[in-house]
Amino acid sequence: MFLWISGFLKGDEAGDFLKFEHTVQPECESAILDVFSWKSLDEAADDEWHLTGEQAQKIAAVLNHPLPTELELYIGVRESILLKSNSLSGVTTPN
Repeated sequence: MFLWISGFLKGDEAGDFLKFEHTVQPECESAILDVFSWKSLDEAADDEWHLTGEQAQKIAAVLNHPLPTELELYIGVRESILLKSNSLSGVTTPN
């Protein structure tokens, strides 16, 4: 299991088109779990969580890279990697 951040256009009612994605590296997971007071990935596995501005800022600090502020950001747990994310660029390529 791994943490995955996704971003969608704000107010995009016409479609849920993914505009940003980032797979959190294992070495950053613990610090990001702390942002939510989660003890393990199992506590986050039930759903995707909408990130507040404050949570996004804290996560960006952990990742040492800004997250896009123009998007609605979510974090969730994935079972397997279906797409390979190119760092924080939002560019994806099939595995």
